[in-house]
Amino acid sequence: MLVCTAELLAQLNNDQIDALVELMLLAASADGELSIEEIDQLQKCLLEVDELWMTHIDLERRLREAHNRISGNERAQRLTTVKSTLSAANFRKAGLELAIRVMASDGIVRTSERELILETAEALDIDREVAADMVKAIAG
Repeated sequence: MLVCTAELLAQLNNDQIDALVELMLLAASADGELSIEEIDQLQKCLLEVDELWMTHIDLERRLREAHNRISGNERAQRLTTVKSTLSAANFRKAGLELAIRVMASDGIVRTSERELILETAEALDIDREVAADMVKAIAG
């Protein structure tokens, strides 16, 4: 069911990595606050591939740039851009999986976060049932 692997992440180009970072940041801020656990999970997911694939400095830059893109635009518009950048279905599923991991990292997946997960899945052309199964597999 879950598709995100180091091998899959290593296939991404720079624009796709930026789209994943943005999707994860959108997820982390879905409940209106950005917790330390969510930022730690975001970093863990992206830095676990390989230090050569992404450094801490590179991640910080990507997070700043993603924050700037999110701040200046509507969520739906950003999701449309993420979808077009992550053109392959397995890349979009990996992005949703990472977003769910970030949302679940603080130990609570609120109703508003579940709704945003389903909204995100819909925007990424991922079946709602598949998304619900992913939430169950990750958050229990």
